[in-house]
Amino acid sequence: MSQPPLRLYSYPACGTCRKALQWLAQQGFSVQAGSLELVDITRTPPSPAELRQAMAAVGRKRLFNTSGQSYRALGSTAVAALDDDQAIAALAADGKLIKRPFAITASGAVLVGFKPEEWQAALG
Repeated sequence: MSQPPLRLYSYPACGTCRKALQWLAQQGFSVQAGSLELVDITRTPPSPAELRQAMAAVGRKRLFNTSGQSYRALGSTAVAALDDDQAIAALAADGKLIKRPFAITASGAVLVGFKPEEWQAALG
């Protein structure tokens, strides 16, 4: 397959994640074909190294799932007070803090949230 493999961190109960998976299937990505690695973000969050890579690519603010319960429990003021290392540690410890879906291509491109045009540009 000419498309690079993709690691997708998602949450089965997340509607946006399901939309992304449906879109990926239409683009020919699948676990069965070996072009997609699907990871439950709540059980296995991205590693600190992957989160640093994402922070450099999309910025710190886009990494946080600001509408989630974990974020609301911490509070926006507490999150804003974290330095980058603390933010990475918090995200790596609780996958529900991370905006979903979260994807990394074999070439190192990072996709956070699901915007079909962004995903098409990175994966097309």
